[in-house]
Amino acid sequence: MANFASKRLAKELNKINGTLPPGISLVKAEDFQEWLLDIKVLDENPLYLNQTYRLKFKFSPSYPIEPPEVTFLLCADRPIPMHPHIYSNGIICLDLLGQQGWSPVQNVESICMSLQSMLTGNTKNERPEGDQQFVANNRRRPRDIDFYYHDNTV
Repeated sequence: MANFASKRLAKELNKINGTLPPGISLVKAEDFQEWLLDIKVLDENPLYLNQTYRLKFKFSPSYPIEPPEVTFLLCADRPIPMHPHIYSNGIICLDLLGQQGWSPVQNVESICMSLQSMLTGNTKNERPEGDQQFVANNRRRPRDIDFYYHDNTV
């Protein structure tokens, strides 16, 4: 991994090990290639009440110039959240995670907080349009998908 990416991730990990915002917890960060974090929605949104969700962060040698690949992981006790911008395979359609919306000032903590906020504001108990077909046919990594960001109301 590029030296700059390693330094940046070491700095982020040091901060994360110190303190994280409420509802975010580090599960695993054994290297600078893949981290697992859990997030919870802290308000009373009935769609996500008492649920915890697992996020997988994959970092390239170009991080933070390039965004990390972030997906929700399905685990026995960690479902994929229902949301119009989250596919049933855990891929997230969020401009912040794409080249267009990404900025190197973002970090793991700010991504988690953005996802918490995205879930908090959602009122629709549905998947993105075409979810089943997308999940069945997609073979690309999330960072290689050219999403069309047309609806930022959810």
